[in-house]
Amino acid sequence: MKIAPRQLGAFLAKPDPAVRVALVYGPDSGQVRETAKALLLQVVDDPKDPFRIAELTAADLKADPARLSDEVGALSFTGGRRVVRLRDAGNWAADAVTAVLDDVREIDSLVLVEAGELAPRDRLRKICDSHAAAASIACYVDDDRTLDQVIAEGLKTFGLSIDPAAQALLVDSLGADRGVTRQELEKLALYKAGGDGVVTLADVEACVGDGASLVRDDVALATLSGDQGGLDAALTRCWQAGESAIGILRTVQRHLQRLHLLAVRRAAGANVEEAMKRLRPPVFFKHQPIVRGQLQLWSPRTLVQAMTIVTEAEVNCKSTGMPDRALCGRALVRIANAARSSDLRRA
Repeated sequence: MKIAPRQLGAFLAKPDPAVRVALVYGPDSGQVRETAKALLLQVVDDPKDPFRIAELTAADLKADPARLSDEVGALSFTGGRRVVRLRDAGNWAADAVTAVLDDVREIDSLVLVEAGELAPRDRLRKICDSHAAAASIACYVDDDRTLDQVIAEGLKTFGLSIDPAAQALLVDSLGADRGVTRQELEKLALYKAGGDGVVTLADVEACVGDGASLVRDDVALATLSGDQGGLDAALTRCWQAGESAIGILRTVQRHLQRLHLLAVRRAAGANVEEAMKRLRPPVFFKHQPIVRGQLQLWSPRTLVQAMTIVTEAEVNCKSTGMPDRALCGRALVRIANAARSSDLRRA
């Protein structure tokens, strides 16, 4: 059965004892690990207890396909429910998981399966989506709403609050991986130790945003400028860094939204320089010449068309089962090609 986002909190707080297999999967590997750990800690007190936790690999099951069923049927020496953990799982685990779900024995173990992105047609996901004794939990890249919540709650645990401009910059800089987001919030907390307790825009600029988020920004800037060479190079760096296609598409979408707002204000007669300063967060000074150039290429109408392309690409990444990198790259190339076309300049 699928666990919807609105049901996840209740399920993690009190997992259904009838669930034999819990599949946690998705493109956000940090969120997968975080969710799996939260579920594991509801079953066992010590995540390192060797008597109540067993970990299996693809090699283990390949060498002995019955190994998972054997571990599930084993009793804990110290009492209590056991957890059998499969990490980096894929469709190779489908037969073994099916055997556990169809086992007629009374089983008091939980099989915790962690996987990357799975398409709706993938066997492992189909089994866990539909079986009454399985729970299927999808971990998609945080959107702006969930990222706002993660940031606010994460900083609150350190006794910190955050001003709106700093919050906006964090949302624009983070989100591709929940684990990376947590690490950046910890960095902010260390940076603010002994301070006034309010995270400002200057604080965020000082210690957050290097690395992956800057590479995603390079993708967005190259795409809307029609810089095919720059786009290819930035995408290659993203893939090498393990960035997700959805995270990249959302960075491009945020840039499109900001560019659209600037284009609307420009069409209404506003001064572009002032408009860029009034954005929250304001346009980074090194990017301002690039953004000015993009405003010469794009109109509010054509920016809406580009946003539609990005939205459709994200939906296709989640639903079609096609390679998400190919879908992402194809959508961005379409937009980059449009930025170079004479038809666009006359729009």
